[in-house]
Amino acid sequence: MLYVTATPIGNLSDVSERMVETLKKVDFILCEDTRVTGKLCHHFEIETPLISYHHHSGKKKIAQIMKKLKEGKDLALVTDSGTPGIADPAGKLIREIVESGMEVSVSPVPGPSAVTAAAGISGFYMNKFTFLGFPPKKKKRRKFFEEALSYDHPVIFYESPHRIIKTIKEICEMDDKKKIVVCREMTKMHERIYRGDLSSVLKKLESEKHTKGEFTVVIEN
Repeated sequence: MLYVTATPIGNLSDVSERMVETLKKVDFILCEDTRVTGKLCHHFEIETPLISYHHHSGKKKIAQIMKKLKEGKDLALVTDSGTPGIADPAGKLIREIVESGMEVSVSPVPGPSAVTAAAGISGFYMNKFTFLGFPPKKKKRRKFFEEALSYDHPVIFYESPHRIIKTIKEICEMDDKKKIVVCREMTKMHERIYRGDLSSVLKKLESEKHTKGEFTVVIEN
């Protein structure tokens, strides 16, 4: 069994009993960063061994994971925060397992996700929305933002603290009147939600002393 297990996006009080039970009962936990997941496990007294699985994990690591599943081991797959498979490498591993033909059940242990958290508090009509992951760091950024602005429904994407102001500036150059919600450090002590048109939100971000933390951006369109 492979349990695709959601973990808190910040506030540890958002953890579910099922998540803790799952991480305690499996034979191994697959995680992006053993240091991050190690802190989570320490907090909830989970002693299950950790195995790293991240963007740079190659075929050799996937083969090692598949071998454990063939041996009948139960594994839990987690990301650093939120739901695995959303803008992280979980999908690649799951696809390999499914296409291998092994008799392995892939079961979700649902929970927090920055995408749905931001969608829910945006105040925009969310009957339909598009999630675009992270913008490119260098090439094709303009094409990415042009696509984001082209939809007739809300668009959600992630951005790093190092590029958030640059990103909002670039979108402003295309259309500074669009309504936007920028979420920083959701569920954490320094949570901030910025609302307004693009130009006003940019001013708010530029006035902050720092822009640390993870960002989730929602454009109304």
